[in-house]
Amino acid sequence: MKGPKLTVDALVVHPQRGVLLVQRKNEPFAGFWALPGGFVEEGESCEHAVVREVAEETGLSVRVVALFGVYSQPGRDPRGHTVSVVYVCQPLGGQLAGGDDAAVARFFPELFGVSLAFDHARILKDAGFPTEENDC
Repeated sequence: MKGPKLTVDALVVHPQRGVLLVQRKNEPFAGFWALPGGFVEEGESCEHAVVREVAEETGLSVRVVALFGVYSQPGRDPRGHTVSVVYVCQPLGGQLAGGDDAAVARFFPELFGVSLAFDHARILKDAGFPTEENDC
């Protein structure tokens, strides 16, 4: 049986600096900005996967604070059907830098004019961050 692939995304928010995003280095959406995240590996919990992905893509260590939501709309990822579990995460430390498949990692105090990948504009709107209607 073929089914959707499981992914995770992190909402990391700094009170003064804004929300953490990564600029994608690879397709799909190379050059677009996205929440840090990625695929859950075999034998890995979603919570471990989101902590790992944030560290790999941003250089920051985080802890999971809460489950934010689940996004499962078919077509949200051009590579195939994915279901993303989104967590609110708190930064604990580390040195902010793009890594793995992220060219750049940075905090955004506002999102107007930022080209967002996947359905991340919807996720950010749901989290209370105003964005333009530019989600793909």
